[in-house]
Amino acid sequence: MFGQIRRKAPGNSGVPSAAMPAHSDAEPGASPRTPGTLAPAIETRELAKRYGAITALAGLTLTVGRGEVFGFLGPNGAGKTTAVKLLLGLARPSGGQGRVLGAPLGDRTVRRRIGYLPELFRYQPWLRAREVLRLHCELAGLPRSAWPGEVAGGLRLVGLADRGEHLVGTFSKGMQQRLGLGVALLGSPDLVVLDEPTSALDPVGRSDVRRIVREVRERGTTVFLNSHLLTEVERLCDRVAIVDHGRVVAAGAPGELAADGAVRVRTDGLDAALVARLALDFGELRLDGEWLTAALEPARVPDLVAALVAAGARVHVVEPGRSTLEDVFLRVVSGGSAGGGAGGEAGVPA
Repeated sequence: MFGQIRRKAPGNSGVPSAAMPAHSDAEPGASPRTPGTLAPAIETRELAKRYGAITALAGLTLTVGRGEVFGFLGPNGAGKTTAVKLLLGLARPSGGQGRVLGAPLGDRTVRRRIGYLPELFRYQPWLRAREVLRLHCELAGLPRSAWPGEVAGGLRLVGLADRGEHLVGTFSKGMQQRLGLGVALLGSPDLVVLDEPTSALDPVGRSDVRRIVREVRERGTTVFLNSHLLTEVERLCDRVAIVDHGRVVAAGAPGELAADGAVRVRTDGLDAALVARLALDFGELRLDGEWLTAALEPARVPDLVAALVAAGARVHVVEPGRSTLEDVFLRVVSGGSAGGGAGGEAGVPA
């Protein structure tokens, strides 16, 4: 029911602390967000979850650095929700290893430092917005003296400063989404997990969420973003991982994933027969009006241009092609591969 898990936490669950290399979350006496002293926000190695004969997560391996906005993408049934439950300590893994903020999965102390906005949540309609935030201040174990500032700041941050005394039951779905985001950010958590945070929002609301996420990142908070709105992810995230069948199939910065090595040539004097002959040497070519598109290594682009000229075509423009994140997503979840490989590790340099 609540978008807050930091108080109602069970004991440690998941893998023993020795299952992965130990990290000191912060050097003694250091600020909790001093660069260079912190373990990654999230680390998993072949993390798996099975429910009887059903494998919900096959073997997730990824690393999320501190202070970045990380997009977690995949089709329905890919294991995203299961992965989030494991990271938050809401389910126990069947295999593999994982750490969050330097501690084993499900660690009670670490759970107090995580904010969570689930995709589906409901607040009691008879509560006022300000009362919802106060309730979650208590659930989070925040000092009572800090509640007024947290509540006022939370309402202001998500654009509900003038609605604090209004009943939640009178809120639109978008306003409830904003309130849930305010709840997730109470106490300035080190890690915020957002599940479809813009799904109910209009374009203005989505713009506000992008602004809020950027502000949160600027103060050093790591944001783990699960969303189907790929254009939002492309605009907001520093890095992304695409998951299919419980494994990472592509990972990297959105711009790196979208730079697929294609080249576009604007030319005239081409016909289907000539394109077919050129394809024998240069692989698959696509002719769309006066634009010819080819997937080539950069070193082969001059060869293609020379071949076009030799065949009697006139070349006007040569420019790099570019996919969108949606193009990459559709390609890799339909059996292809783009920059990750099944079982590859997201975010760890080769």
